[in-house]
Amino acid sequence: MAKNIKIIIATHKKYDMPKSDIYLPLQVGTEGKEKLGYEVDSSSDNISEKNPYYCELTGLYWAWKNLDADYIGLVHYRRHFASKKRISSKKRIDRVLTEEEARKILETSDVLLPKKRNYYIENLYSHYEHTMYVEPLEITRKIIEEKYPNYLAEFDKLHKRTSAHMFNMFIMKKDILNDYCTWLFDILFELEKRIDVSKYDAFHSRFFGRVSELLLDVWINTNDIKYEEIKVINIEKVNWLKKGTAFLMAKFTGKRYKESF
Repeated sequence: MAKNIKIIIATHKKYDMPKSDIYLPLQVGTEGKEKLGYEVDSSSDNISEKNPYYCELTGLYWAWKNLDADYIGLVHYRRHFASKKRISSKKRIDRVLTEEEARKILETSDVLLPKKRNYYIENLYSHYEHTMYVEPLEITRKIIEEKYPNYLAEFDKLHKRTSAHMFNMFIMKKDILNDYCTWLFDILFELEKRIDVSKYDAFHSRFFGRVSELLLDVWINTNDIKYEEIKVINIEKVNWLKKGTAFLMAKFTGKRYKESF
């Protein structure tokens, strides 16, 4: 039986999208906003109003609650899973994972994740501590200790691990996604109760999305979920000099990030 695959593309603006039925552009944070003509995350069961804090996770929540598919994925308008094929097109959007490739991989894997990002000179926890306000991560640990203690050992490995599956990108079999989202949003909703978001500026108040990036591997590893990794392609060129400079400034001078890169 052919698999029904839906990969939502979280976006807040009009953008060049892959030409494939498995991709579903989803405008996130649409509650009270002008619609772009894409599917919106403010229909049916949703948390669209939380988008300024949860980022692309409002799209994930909408997909989890409302999409009927065998496999559900999450990517971003500027960041996709990359095709393994050698494609001559100069347009990066033409080099994203194809439906044919996705179907072939999902014949043997229930979960697809991006290649791990390596931080080399510091661990995941210290990187977060240097670049962001660490309080949300500290409170998240307390929540896990209270509600999901069997995940605590893996969470504490954030102090040792120097690589992770980042970006909140994945494709998962629906029953696995259901288990993950049930766990993830229970933690994030509890975190929302325990922290005053208003004391952070607009950039740093988006910590729910950032904390969830670190929680993905905590869940994957604790549950011994088997996965396949795929390279990521950025549709727009990344300014690595600017990004690297900000990273070093954060580590050695305590100057936290002020923007995304």
